Amino acid sequence: MQVKNFKDLPLSAQVMKGIEELGFDNLFPIQAQAIIPLLEGKDVIGQAQTGTGKTAAFGIPMVIRIDPQTRNVQGLVLVPTRELAVQVAEHIGQLGKYTKLRTLPIYGGEPIQTQIRALERGAQIIVGTPGRVIDLLKRRILNLASVKTVVLDEADRMLDMGFIEDIEYILSRIPSNRQTSLFSATIDQSVMNVCNRYMKNPEKILVSKDEIALTQMNQYYMVVNPYDKFDVLCNILRENHIDRAIVFCKRRTDTDILTDKLRRKGHDARALHAGFTQQQRDSVLNSFREGKLRLLVATDVAARGLDIEGITHIINYNVPFDSLVYFHRIGRTARMGGEGTSITLVSYGELAEFDKIKALTRTTIEEMATPSVASNPPIPKEMLNHT
Repeated sequence: MQVKNFKDLPLSAQVMKGIEELGFDNLFPIQAQAIIPLLEGKDVIGQAQTGTGKTAAFGIPMVIRIDPQTRNVQGLVLVPTRELAVQVAEHIGQLGKYTKLRTLPIYGGEPIQTQIRALERGAQIIVGTPGRVIDLLKRRILNLASVKTVVLDEADRMLDMGFIEDIEYILSRIPSNRQTSLFSATIDQSVMNVCNRYMKNPEKILVSKDEIALTQMNQYYMVVNPYDKFDVLCNILRENHIDRAIVFCKRRTDTDILTDKLRRKGHDARALHAGFTQQQRDSVLNSFREGKLRLLVATDVAARGLDIEGITHIINYNVPFDSLVYFHRIGRTARMGGEGTSITLVSYGELAEFDKIKALTRTTIEEMATPSVASNPPIPKEMLNHT
């Protein structure tokens, strides 16, 4: 049974006093789902935005699991900006107010000597931007050898800002037996690459606007022979009124090949992947945004942060590498309260991955009969044309 109230959690009296002083009572969804696994020492991937209560979701377990009697740094939260560093450190500080823990924000744009003096006085939890954390590591002022809990907060923003090498450098300086959690508003393949490399059997939690959008989504899937996928896709495009759609592929080579095949069949399609220059990317996106382009064939990395009105269909040509990526993909439609349709083409070898997706969502993904490719019969419009 899922807990609903902070009083239902196994928290110390000191932490509960800090929570009550903040006026917290009922748990937000991300807190209800993440706090227990984190208290148990599990790694966690949370898809959640700012404003969903995620700081308390990772902050409370961090405060509980850290020894206030030891002055060494035991908890590290990496964030993309100085503003967020200050905000998160203040919030964790309030949660641990009665535990004798010290939380310190460190970030660029502030005289480093001030932060060096603060570090020398001792802090158990550091909330920092990657650049300043590395600066203090290289000066041998900051030692992460005692860290047992790491949080990557707003991971998608950190990757967008080019911090991947900094994150890898920092994580390499922390004992491998640590607990690692990651929180991100969007989960795509580049975020999952970090998870797969640095996390151990993480528990996945979905609490985001993408899940909220699912209530307006008509979700379908077809189990298809992999050799028939292209013909099935052409059937779907031919038989349904699709104003604007994104077709998702796993790899950039797949997007190029599929786009070329679609164009040869007369479809108005262009590819979008990480191999494009910014100018090429802007050109394709502007055409799509303005309605001059009907089909965008994209990888997950290329579609990060894509928020375009009027997308009626999302077609998953491949099941994504990771289940959370599915929800990010289909969240590109059903924007602003409108409806949308998603169709996933599942080849036999992708069934196990697709079962994980179905297990992760509370919404229904309805199976459709696969059309006979040989005769190319139309797919019943009442099943697909929900735009």
